[in-house]
Amino acid sequence: MDALLIAGGRVLLPDLGVVEADVLVDREAGTVAELGDEVGVSPREADETLDASGSLVTPGLVNAHTHAAMTLLRGYADDKPLDEWLREDIWPAEAELSPGDVRAGTELALLELIRSGATAFADMYFHVPEVVEAVDAAGVRARVGHGAVTVGKDDGDAQADVEESLDVAREFDGAADGRVSTAFMPHSLTTVDETFLRESVARAREDGIPIHFHANETTNEVDPIVDERGVRPLVYADDLGMLTADDFLAHAVHVDDEEISLLAERGTGVIHCPASNMKLASGMAPVQRMLDAGVTVGLGTDGAASNNDLSVFDEMRDAAMVGKLAADDPSAVAAESVVSMATAGSADALGLDVGRIEPGAKADLAVVDLDAAHLTPAHDPVSHLAYAARGCDVRHTVCDGRTLMRDREVLTLDADAVKRRARDRTASLLDRLGR
Repeated sequence: MDALLIAGGRVLLPDLGVVEADVLVDREAGTVAELGDEVGVSPREADETLDASGSLVTPGLVNAHTHAAMTLLRGYADDKPLDEWLREDIWPAEAELSPGDVRAGTELALLELIRSGATAFADMYFHVPEVVEAVDAAGVRARVGHGAVTVGKDDGDAQADVEESLDVAREFDGAADGRVSTAFMPHSLTTVDETFLRESVARAREDGIPIHFHANETTNEVDPIVDERGVRPLVYADDLGMLTADDFLAHAVHVDDEEISLLAERGTGVIHCPASNMKLASGMAPVQRMLDAGVTVGLGTDGAASNNDLSVFDEMRDAAMVGKLAADDPSAVAAESVVSMATAGSADALGLDVGRIEPGAKADLAVVDLDAAHLTPAHDPVSHLAYAARGCDVRHTVCDGRTLMRDREVLTLDADAVKRRARDRTASLLDRLGR
């Protein structure tokens, strides 16, 4: 066996218990081989050893909803309502993005994700072949798709956008040695016309393609559907066939009890994006009510233009804090809940077989150093993950058995070159926009 040994630390188990244990990884299979006090391989015998002393080995974090290449627009347009922000700033800028821009922005995102312990993410964007190539080179795991929009387009352009989303989902599923999965990704229930949704969802179902979309993010996405159709948005989505156990939607801020029950019954995952929701004043999602109802809830950062970072650690803290305010209950959205949401919950929502550390599981792992002043004393490591840890506390990141970061050095990307290309591409984009 080609062995990676993660030695001398504590390990976060699937039940969120913490034990002192080494982790032995079969690098060829990309899986956890053994877990325990004695794994049968010493550091001298292992092909590679990562020191986890004073650290907690956790599942790799899963950023379950983002738009990775929007790192190029970080800080570009802040402090505006969502609709105005999209129409006046973001969509015009995105219309100018080239494939090379998306590649550069995605690489910058992957550098940030790896450094903050994320090993998987879901990405809705454009120029998806460039995203897939970046994912392949960086060594992470992803579910990707082309975000289709039909409003404001003639029928030909609208149909072409939908076709591209379906084609991308078919072509790239299983890419990067199986680390890339795909989905059909209509942008939202209000930005894709019903005619196109009905026809394309049916075709996605015929091909077994899951669906990802934005829903109920703001009241402006809810009220028009209620006014026009007399039903809530997720009832409309269900009628379109968009709520199954393979599907997942982003935000779900403004959902009522009927919609929460529908999500639970269908098994559809919800990706909570608290920082973006707060920054855009979209509202506070009823996360504890969804959890109580049995909805699978994951965590996402949304894009760096509306967050403005991609740290899932920050998102855990935000989710716990705003969840308590939304429920008016300090016990709501507890530390254990948000840690589960950031790992197994996100993985389950995306349909990825990751998010847990146990023999036979995929070896997607992060090693979090607990020695920092802000993590001392470590009364409760799970509490620290939710409330105190930061992305910069991650020492090592492993995906599919491969070490992506060792002692804070990213091995699969040239960090300086990535940042330089991102700066150059952004400068060129601003020139084209006349800004």
